Amino acid sequence: MNSDQIALVGQVFESYVSEYHKNEILLILKEGDEDAHYPVVVNAMTLFETNMEIGEYFNAFPNEVLTVFDNSLRRSAMTILESLSQPEGVSMKQNLHARISGLPVCPELVREHIPKTKDVGHFLSVTGTVIRTSLVKILEFERDYMCNKCKHVFAVKADFEQYYTFCRPSACPSLESCDSSKFTCLSDLSSSPTKCRDYQEIKIQEQVQRLSVGSIPRSMKVILEDDLVDTCKSGDDLTIYGVVMQRWKPFQRDVRCEVEIVLKANYVQVNNEQSAGIVMDEEVRKEFEDFWEHYKSDPFAGRNEILASLCPQVFGMYLVKLAVAMVLAGGIQRTDATGTRVRGESHLLLVGDPGTGKSQFLKYAAKITPRSVLTTGIGSTSAGLTVTAVKDSGEWNLEAGALVLADAGLCCIDEFNSLKEHDRTSIHEAMEQQTISVAKAGLVCKLNTRTTILAATNPKGQYDPQESVSVNIALGSPLLSRFDLILVLLDTKNEDWDRIISSFILENKGYPSKSEKLWSMEKMKTYFSLIRTLQPSLSDVGNQVLLRYYQMQRQSDSRNAARTTIRLLESLIRLAEAHARLMFRDTVTLEDAITVVSVMESSMQAGGDSLLFSIPHPQGGALLGGVNALHTSFPDNPLEQYRRQCELILEKLELHDLLSEELRRLERLQDQSVSQSQPRTAEAETTPGSWEHNPGGEPTFRTSTQQEANRGVPSSPTGGSPGGSPPLDPAPHPGPTRSARREDPAQHDSRDAGLDWFDSLTTHQIERKNTVSVSPGPRTAEGRVALKNSSSTSQELEDEALDFDWDEEMRKKP
Repeated sequence: MNSDQIALVGQVFESYVSEYHKNEILLILKEGDEDAHYPVVVNAMTLFETNMEIGEYFNAFPNEVLTVFDNSLRRSAMTILESLSQPEGVSMKQNLHARISGLPVCPELVREHIPKTKDVGHFLSVTGTVIRTSLVKILEFERDYMCNKCKHVFAVKADFEQYYTFCRPSACPSLESCDSSKFTCLSDLSSSPTKCRDYQEIKIQEQVQRLSVGSIPRSMKVILEDDLVDTCKSGDDLTIYGVVMQRWKPFQRDVRCEVEIVLKANYVQVNNEQSAGIVMDEEVRKEFEDFWEHYKSDPFAGRNEILASLCPQVFGMYLVKLAVAMVLAGGIQRTDATGTRVRGESHLLLVGDPGTGKSQFLKYAAKITPRSVLTTGIGSTSAGLTVTAVKDSGEWNLEAGALVLADAGLCCIDEFNSLKEHDRTSIHEAMEQQTISVAKAGLVCKLNTRTTILAATNPKGQYDPQESVSVNIALGSPLLSRFDLILVLLDTKNEDWDRIISSFILENKGYPSKSEKLWSMEKMKTYFSLIRTLQPSLSDVGNQVLLRYYQMQRQSDSRNAARTTIRLLESLIRLAEAHARLMFRDTVTLEDAITVVSVMESSMQAGGDSLLFSIPHPQGGALLGGVNALHTSFPDNPLEQYRRQCELILEKLELHDLLSEELRRLERLQDQSVSQSQPRTAEAETTPGSWEHNPGGEPTFRTSTQQEANRGVPSSPTGGSPGGSPPLDPAPHPGPTRSARREDPAQHDSRDAGLDWFDSLTTHQIERKNTVSVSPGPRTAEGRVALKNSSSTSQELEDEALDFDWDEEMRKKP
């Protein structure tokens, strides 16, 4: 750049700073420390808008222009200082730095991947994760030399491209044509170097979640100086604005010169709190608010629609999906007056036989969480999970492992049982205290690991339901007590389940298409990012249920000491908050407390520590048919299921007042939804032929898969009418009967949670419109009444339903 261009850039920047950043400069001038370094963050977009020419010079000669910016900033500060009428308590600061941020978003300037050789000399913004930070060093960047002949004193700057080495001057630069080549270094004479600055190197890596499968993330070094030093730590997500430069070691004979690309940072922005790449605006929030408004009279049906969209390639497994969704929603972290932190993240352990879909849940969870790391036990050591000490060019650095990189995100560990014993103990602190303390190679530090851990493990040999979980999976009780939920998935023999699953898989293979009703991956990502911003508070009734349950667990004779610690109560609170978030609410209601107690019971049953359901209950743990979480299907009528859970749990906990109050509230809800859905019920009843597509003996499901179940199951062998029931008179019943009441929560939306291609299997368009979404087959009120009234098929139904649908089971019990 010539002197005219430098003068132009200086003038434009000076006037821009005086106009837009005057207040910032005034605050800096009032600071006490004169030797400290002060940044002024300038938005590149607004700067380039004031003068486009500056933008062109900046892109062409970034290093020179940044020096001009710093000088202009000092001049501007001087002008502002002189213009003050009362300069008391204000002093001039020499170390001011213009920090450029907010580059225009275009592929030439903004990168998600590590820059290549062609980018050398350009100013870019690069996004990545810090994996290593070096110690802060002192760097001498300038030395004074004196010519021995003419006594001319001049400064020599260290050469950045040769690792800040000083090259002795070859000739005297004075104007008096002195051609001496002998100089004395004045800096050597003084006891301490005068011109020094702070200097730190960090290493960033491309964000793992933005890479395509199979590509190894690349990394590059970033140079931080002055006020940028110590602005970030291992595991942080950063956007770094800086100039891409090359550097090499000083030349030596017969040694190959290795050139590396580094980024000389101008400004560092830490993005930990922002959800990666997800836009949250009023429109998005409004869409979800409308969704919940629609399900106001039956919120559980709305929640189940979200659960059906979670990992849709796995059939059923309602309980596991509910647990994973609650863990992903997360609780609220609390810090008390003394600074002690109680974690808000929940941890989930899935124990299961091979082929029960554990890894599918881990992969899906990692996809919909903005910061996530997926690792397997056998390929991880304690250093790989926590922190590694690495020796680089003669000094030790700390490199972050999986748990540190997943800070404020999710860490999925598959094959958890194949972690070595001493590696497993290293994550105790990370799970409960949410920090990792390191003392390696003379480096002592503490790193944050505020992460949710989702682990999957196989049982040791055949799972023995008589033994506790810790015996079956050979994990110690200190580690198990840190998991909020432990779910056991047993691949037991069950003919109906096998038939339904196999037909689901075979149908899916034929027609891989998306469903209209299931939420897309993007929508799920946005929803989970949005609900993590909610801060639900506990209500008195919720507190009462959780506290009573905890007390009864502690007093139980058969209690497992490892599971019923104070951590149990903390887990209950966290999960209740998570369920309230999942339901898009800001208070934890009785509904949340009941759901959490029933899920916790299923988890406790897995370890044989169930309190409420010590005998195999027909409603099994309020949620389960038996212990097995694998065979839990989506309830046909979520509100009815919740009502039963309420009765069961509140009676066991001896909270009769709460029970009567809640039952009254549910009655009111049902009456409301009956009145809303009466016209639709009548319409559904008059539609001919809707029932014939549903074989009579099929157990009801509410899953992401509907009709494949029906296709895979033969119709009821009874010799009734072809539809499985006699035709009924479509006249309305006197008053809402139980069967009509059962249908209505689902009637306000004619959605079918099956896959698109099922529509082609249905012959009549009308039938598809009138299907009731909560059952796997298209089923209307007429069909439901027929099912109830058809006494000839009730015995077959009971045999067929087995442990799938306790709705049917309950209906037949007196």
